[in-house]
Amino acid sequence: MSAMGKNQKNIGINVVPPAKSCNDKKCPFHGQLSVRGTIIRGKIVTSSAEKSVVVEKERRHYIPKYERYEKLTRRYTAHLPPCIPVEIGDDVSIMECRPLSKTKSFVVVEKK
Repeated sequence: MSAMGKNQKNIGINVVPPAKSCNDKKCPFHGQLSVRGTIIRGKIVTSSAEKSVVVEKERRHYIPKYERYEKLTRRYTAHLPPCIPVEIGDDVSIMECRPLSKTKSFVVVEKK
């Protein structure tokens, strides 16, 4: 792990760690937050709240009766550490963590 910084910890998954450092306690790389579950890839649709983003994941579901697909979307509210620079429209990877607020139980771990 030569790409890791001075006080950067290994979070247990194969993602590119951020180049910047931060003092956020809720950062999986520089703080005490642990991640679990599957990696969800999606697109950022809103970043108006401070340190929070809304990530939208699209999937297709087949309906046998009509022999067609329908497009379904799911929105996740995720914590955005200051060391990961992202903008609206960027593809990101998020992972589940402990509940950070009423609606936030995910954290951004990588910008694609």
